[in-house]
Amino acid sequence: MFVLFVLLLVTGFVVLLWGADRFVDGSAGLAVNFKVPGVLIGLTIVALGTSAPELAVSTSAALQGSNEIALSNVVGSNLFNLLGVLGICAMIHSLPVDRGILRRDFPVSIGTTVLVLVFAAAGAVWTGRFPGGKMEETVCYVTRITGIVLLVLFAAYIFALIQDARKHPVQEEVRECLPLSKCFLLMLGGLLLIICGGQAVVYGARGIARTMGMSETLIGLTIVAVGTSLPELVTSVVAARKGETGLAVGNVVGSNIFNLMFILGISAAIHPVGVNVASVWDMMILVLISIVVYLFSLSKRSIHRMEGMVMILLYLLDMIYAVLR
Repeated sequence: MFVLFVLLLVTGFVVLLWGADRFVDGSAGLAVNFKVPGVLIGLTIVALGTSAPELAVSTSAALQGSNEIALSNVVGSNLFNLLGVLGICAMIHSLPVDRGILRRDFPVSIGTTVLVLVFAAAGAVWTGRFPGGKMEETVCYVTRITGIVLLVLFAAYIFALIQDARKHPVQEEVRECLPLSKCFLLMLGGLLLIICGGQAVVYGARGIARTMGMSETLIGLTIVAVGTSLPELVTSVVAARKGETGLAVGNVVGSNIFNLMFILGISAAIHPVGVNVASVWDMMILVLISIVVYLFSLSKRSIHRMEGMVMILLYLLDMIYAVLR
């Protein structure tokens, strides 16, 4: 069985890489066809598409009424996106950060994280079980009302993106214009391959972990969060290698906003999301990390290789903390 899981893991990675390559080509072609910046495509279509695994995991858990994993999945994925995905991409190619992301999207991502944290921490303090409770103890919930508020904010955010693109068209370099039908075909086929490859990697990694005697909690904190973020990682890395750095950064920031507003919003609207003590601490860490990465981005409006190394180191330290606590 161990060999089978390893083969599944390797096959999944190959499918992921091939699918991401097709998906990036289709996304870049779509941006050229509609004469919009690649960063806008990254913030919307690419971000929505690569967040499909997180959406599947969280909504499935919500429908089963056991969606405590929903928040930890979102927080863990966002941490990996910021530190792991952007860190690795910066190691490959210095990442220029679009002015619109610095002015609008990054603050929206940080603000939404703070909003969810405030609701969670306020509920925990109200119950009197934080910070004295055990890490696994549920201290409060992200309620249905909060979920609906997040969904409304997400709709307003997408509307603002579209309006901003109309008011401030960006002149980009002239590139070969693929037929629109081919762009959609590449994106759809690439996305299907990304999702299938990601599922294969998660299943293979989970099997290897169980064979090695890892606990379910440890698997959830590491493999599930990283596994569901593999589409963001592979898509952004491929985009960075192709020079589509705007798409790479937009994908990560857009995915984080999508995870917080849409996925967590949908999950909470279906069933209140349980928040334990560990999740409250993790959200505090996410807010701090978001601010650090934002400051890196403000420095010369780009993320450089050295900063990428620091981000990867911070992610490893966070994983060590998650395992040891």
